[in-house]
Amino acid sequence: MHHFFPLRNSLWKRLGFSLSPLSIRPFSQAICSPKKLERVRDHGYDNYMEVQKKIIKTLKFQDLILSQPSQTICIARLDALARRFGLKQFEAGAFVLKFPHVFEIYEHPVQRILFSRLTKKALDQFRSENQALVAQLPEAINRLRKLLMVSNSQRLRLEHVRVARRDLGLPDDFEFTILLKFPQYFRLIDSPDPRSKYIELVEKDPNLAICAIERAREMEYRTKGKDAENIRFAFIINFPPGFKIGKYYKIAVWKWQRLPYWSPYEDVSGYDLRSIEAQKRMEKRAVAMIHEILSLTVEKKITLERIAHFRNAMNLPKKLKEFLLQHQGIFYISTRGNHGKLHTVFLREAYRKGELIEPNDLYLARRRLAELIMMSPRKMKLGEDLGRLRRERDDDRGIGFERESWDGGDLDNAGSEREDGGDTGPGMESWVDGDSENSGSEREDGNDIGRERDPWVDEDFENSGSEIEEEAEIVFERD
Repeated sequence: MHHFFPLRNSLWKRLGFSLSPLSIRPFSQAICSPKKLERVRDHGYDNYMEVQKKIIKTLKFQDLILSQPSQTICIARLDALARRFGLKQFEAGAFVLKFPHVFEIYEHPVQRILFSRLTKKALDQFRSENQALVAQLPEAINRLRKLLMVSNSQRLRLEHVRVARRDLGLPDDFEFTILLKFPQYFRLIDSPDPRSKYIELVEKDPNLAICAIERAREMEYRTKGKDAENIRFAFIINFPPGFKIGKYYKIAVWKWQRLPYWSPYEDVSGYDLRSIEAQKRMEKRAVAMIHEILSLTVEKKITLERIAHFRNAMNLPKKLKEFLLQHQGIFYISTRGNHGKLHTVFLREAYRKGELIEPNDLYLARRRLAELIMMSPRKMKLGEDLGRLRRERDDDRGIGFERESWDGGDLDNAGSEREDGGDTGPGMESWVDGDSENSGSEREDGNDIGRERDPWVDEDFENSGSEIEEEAEIVFERD
């Protein structure tokens, strides 16, 4: 139905235009992607990322401790390496105190200084994750093969794959355990520059050239008996809560769902892509490409910056964030992490109430670490253990005799010093104050009202941070 400008005949005569309807150009009805750039927050995914931020920092501490010959490290050295973990000075010790179910603090029997090591539960979780990583190695090989198949030249830079190895479920030494061990699948193109090495696929496998969305369409048709023609090129769309859908936007989505496109595994080098219709198909193909990349990951999520590494190799748009915001029913971008500079892309159809619908063994093993992190520190007798260590050290040094001399005029001076802040030890004030500021900002981010609250988030955890800091201050104030 054509829509014309509702102008009166007298106005047309004054302007000198013809009154013939043929001279008036109707509105175009081109099929294009819906334009909706305003991002709507989904607090279920944001709460997931609040836990993920703690996991990322915990893994850095865990790798450092396990890299030591004795698998222990001095607390003073952790404070010296705080910047490596993205923490301020004297915040490393406070961070270890926050998670007593992951890190254990003890006094060295000879050096008489505090050391840190992993707890038994954390070591068990680390071993179970390694076992799950080895068990799913054949699936990881197929994921890497499919990732190479969707690229234009069936090759990717080794450095780009190494950055995303944890998302793809690849071991840290995958260059030797996978690439060189399976020459029938992969070919490593060497170069003097380590950043110029490439991974090349030896041969395509037609059995692997099936997208995850195609399997979902087939399952939808078999289980619910929907018309195959209507969902032939459609995607599963689930808009976030609060997303306003107008009439014209709904029509645009309906047209876009029925727009044909080429599969990400199909070679489009021989097609003429200069026409408008070809550009529309390539735009929808880019959506299918990002959908397939997310489907190949272990947790169905990956950072936007890592997707940008494959932009040239997979014909992805330059402005990826603006492009993904046009399809908020398929993807969700969370800005929680690294002070808003990190963007994590989630596949919406793979999650429900903050958890994967179809979890794998590797995901479940990693989730156990999140459970240890979110367990309340109140359940640990951390204050009693540190207090016992403090009393033993005081007895060895004879500090108990010095306390008896305070029963004179020095007692008033000691009280005034304590009111002014006291001798909290070297750097203790900045340790406690900096940590309290961080915990306050995390509490503000975590109090957003959302559709679903992540079950991993423990309310007692955030509230108990200040109490643990006060216990640590009491224990270490006279060191």
